[in-house]
Formats: sequence, C-alpha cells, structure tokens
Amino acid sequence: MKIYQQTIQLRERKRGFHIITAEVIHTLPQINEINIGICQVFIQHTSASLTINENADPTVRQDFEMYFNKTVPENDPEYCHDDEGPDDMPAHLKAAMLGSSVTIPIRNGRLALGTWQGIYLCEHRNYGGNRNLVITVWGE
Repeated sequence: MKIYQQTIQLRERKRGFHIITAEVIHTLPQINEINIGICQVFIQHTSASLTINENADPTVRQDFEMYFNKTVPENDPEYCHDDEGPDDMPAHLKAAMLGSSVTIPIRNGRLALGTWQGIYLCEHRNYGGNRNLVITVWGE
C-alpha cells in the first residue's frame, strides 16, 4: 500500500463557495500511481468547510451562499461568541453543518468524482484569510 500526504495553503478567497478540485489534484500528482484507493481532504479551520457538489453551473454556488446566509443569519442577538465580528459565529455554525473533510474514491489513478461533481472550499468569513488543507491519499 502507498500512502502520500501533503499540506497546502489556499490563497484567500471571498466569502462563498469555490471549486478547488484542480488545486487538490495538482498538489498530489501521486494520485495517478493509485489504481484503487482513497483521497481525504481535511481543512484545518473552524470557520470554513469542505463539501462536494455541482461543478458546472456557478449559480449552484450562489444558491448555496444564499441558503446558508438565510439559515444561519448574522447579528443574531442570542449569539454569545461575537468578539470577531458578525460573520464569525455564523461561520462556525455553517462549517459544523458542512464538515471539515471530504473523502473521494480513487479509481485508475483519478479521483472517482461524478461528471458534475467538484470539491468546494466553503468560505464562511468575509475575510477568512489563507486556508490550510491536509490531503492524504492511500491505496494500491
């Protein structure tokens, strides 16, 4: 079994949902050595998250942002954690809802994503800064 791991720092992005599939693949070219295996992508932050969804129509990502902003609004007077601004606590809640990692099968040296699937960086802060990912690949 082969195991590879790499940490990357993604550049700062504006709040929203961003496709990062190509960056993940570029970071670990060893994926092409794996016939059958797994790729796990983990984000080392509590106010951004990862998910897999539609990679073709950008309005899907706009609708994600709209939905999460309605579901987890800013400036809720009942939030206790508000020292870092009105987008901070909602960002933590959104990240908890979506999760900190995605797991993708590897088949014949490629991520076995569906035709219309891509890996999203879900940036929940207005100024979240650079984001760190740990990408681990294992298989045969």
